[in-house]
Amino acid sequence: MLHLLDKNVINKLLVGLLLLAVFTSSCKENKPVFANFTGFAQGSTYSIVYDNKKNIDPAELRKKVDKILQDFDNSLSLYNDSSIVSRINRNEDAVPDSFFTEVFRKSVIISKMTDGAFDITVGPLVRAWGFGPDAHKSFTEAKRDSLMKLIGINKVSLTNGKLIKSDPHISLDFNAIAQGYSVDVVCRFFDSLGIKNYLVEIGGEVRAKGKKTGNLWRIGIDKPVDSNISPGQELEAIIKISDKALATSGNYRKFYIEDGVKYSHEIDPKTGYPVKNNLLSASVIADDCTTADGIATACMVFGTEKTIEFLGNHPEFEAFLVYSDSNGNFKTWASDKLKSYLSESEK
Repeated sequence: MLHLLDKNVINKLLVGLLLLAVFTSSCKENKPVFANFTGFAQGSTYSIVYDNKKNIDPAELRKKVDKILQDFDNSLSLYNDSSIVSRINRNEDAVPDSFFTEVFRKSVIISKMTDGAFDITVGPLVRAWGFGPDAHKSFTEAKRDSLMKLIGINKVSLTNGKLIKSDPHISLDFNAIAQGYSVDVVCRFFDSLGIKNYLVEIGGEVRAKGKKTGNLWRIGIDKPVDSNISPGQELEAIIKISDKALATSGNYRKFYIEDGVKYSHEIDPKTGYPVKNNLLSASVIADDCTTADGIATACMVFGTEKTIEFLGNHPEFEAFLVYSDSNGNFKTWASDKLKSYLSESEK
C-alpha cells in the first residue's frame, strides 16, 4: 500500500534517480551491464541496482518487486488497517502468515540478545509519546504506569500458528525492524532469479551481494543533523560492503520539540521514556538486514558506551557510530574490522 508522499520523500526519490543515473552511465563501458529501477514502498522509496546478464526487463522486475512489497505491507504494516498485524492488534481472528511468523521469531531472538532494548511490544508507548500512525501525544505518568504492564516480548508467543497474548491490550509494532526485513525478502527474490550482483535499498536500509564492476558497493551514511532531512544530502561517511547488510538508526529525523525539550521516537522499553543519550546515529553491518535493523535500534537505546560494550561481545556485527561529546561536537567511532572499509567526510 502506497502512502501519501511529502516533499522529503519525493526529494529522496529524485536523489536516488540521480545517483542511479550517474552509476549507470559510468558502467556503460564495463561488463557486466547493470540495470536499475526505483519505486515507492512503506511510505518511503526504494532503489535497486542489479547485474543484468540475464537481460531481465527492469519494468517487469519492478512490477514483481512492487507485488512482493504490497504483500509484505498487507502483513506487517501498521499503516494498513487490514494488515495481519493491525487485525491481530485488534484481537481479530487473523492467522499469521510467513512474513509475520519469520519477523516475529527474529524479533524474539534480537530482543533476548539485547536484553530487551529491542522490543516489538513497545508500540503503545511510541504512540503515547506522539509517534506512529494516527498518533498524538497523550503521555502522562499514570498512562506510562498503565502501559508498562503491556510491554515485554515475553508477554506474547506464537503457538500452533496463532499469536497468544497475556493481555488483550498488548499490541505489536514491527516498524523498527520491518524495513530491514523487507530488504531481505526482496533479496531472496533476486537470489531466486540467479542474479549474482545487486544492491537493494528500501527506506535507507541496504543489502548488497557480490560487487559492482569488480568493486565493493559504496554506501553513504547521512550526517545526523536535524537539518539533514533528505537522505544523501549530506554524508558523514561512506562504507564499502559486499555480501552484507547495513541499517542505520538515528534520532535526527523523527522527533519533536516541546517546551524547549527534544523528544526522540526511540523509546526505551524499560523506562517508557524517549531515550536521552549522546548517540546520534548507529549504522550496523550484519549478514542480513533484519538483524542489522533490529540491532541498530537497540544501539540507540543503549547509548554510545553500552553499544561499544555490546559490540565487543558480538564480533559478528560491525558498526559505525556518530555521537556528541560534552561540548556538543560530533565524534565518530568504528569497529576495528570496519575501519579499512570506511572513509569519513571532511570535518
